[in-house]
Amino acid sequence: MGTSQKLLYFLFFQLILLLLILDHSNAQGLKLGYYHKTCPNAESVVRKTTYRFISRAPTLAAPLLRLHFHDCFVRGCDGSVLLNSTKTNQAEKDAFANLSLRGFHVIDAVKSAVEAACPGVVSCADILALVARDSVSMIHGPSWKVPLGRRDGRVSILNESFTNLPAPISNFTQLKQLFAAKGLSVKDLAVLSGGHTIGISHCSSITNRLYNFTGKGGTDPALDPNYVAKLKQKCKPKDTTTLVEMDPGSFKTFDADYYTLVAKRRGLFHSDAALLNNAETKDYVILQASTYGSTFAKDFAKSMVKMGKVGVLTGNQGEIRKHCAFVN
Repeated sequence: MGTSQKLLYFLFFQLILLLLILDHSNAQGLKLGYYHKTCPNAESVVRKTTYRFISRAPTLAAPLLRLHFHDCFVRGCDGSVLLNSTKTNQAEKDAFANLSLRGFHVIDAVKSAVEAACPGVVSCADILALVARDSVSMIHGPSWKVPLGRRDGRVSILNESFTNLPAPISNFTQLKQLFAAKGLSVKDLAVLSGGHTIGISHCSSITNRLYNFTGKGGTDPALDPNYVAKLKQKCKPKDTTTLVEMDPGSFKTFDADYYTLVAKRRGLFHSDAALLNNAETKDYVILQASTYGSTFAKDFAKSMVKMGKVGVLTGNQGEIRKHCAFVN
């Protein structure tokens, strides 16, 4: 290997090391009680406003959790998923995977309430993290302490959603790679997949599993045949509007029933079934299914804190948006 080539390799690894250090230092810029002096009632205002919505419509908890997840997986937890498209740019919000996102009105209401208390202080990215935590806890799920101090990004690019967001059809290898790219482990993958214990999906998300898994017709063999029969009664081949519960009979309550379903090969998505294709994630599924979720609440809280630190902007980076859908 020539001297110039060695130098290039050296510089490349130095750059990777620098990026890892920067990413770590940004995450370290988050802290508990970040708004203690600048907006002491911030978390209380967020919680009260969130409760106004969840108390009337508990099913909003799932989309609000999903908003935070989709935000963090593209450009990090910077509120970029909230930005509207402009004449010159198509934003993440308009990507196919995000067209079914809901709950933006809740985030806007929380932001308005926080702005009334402390103008220009609390970021939309922090609001997403807090609302996700509060909405989960309000439907009998775990709560956790949210380190704060995220700043809002100024960039949102539609195409980045395609390469960063896990899809319902993702296999285990793809899921592992997507999570690893965010610094999340295989255990985090198994734990955060448990968020599917709440919420609904459209039949269109599982049409291929039911009717055309191989591209030449046929059903996904990883799906329990008895469950296939039930799903086919509800979802016809070209149905794009009918809704299906992610966790039938328990989709409004945050519990560990999801893992019981996956263990029985009744996970709705192919990405749910993929958890049985790896020893570590399969063991986790079996553990939670056989012990009524003995460690799920604690694990979920820990993984949510970890995910909430992915790619954050802190200090003087980014901005504090006045309106979550628009850069200042």
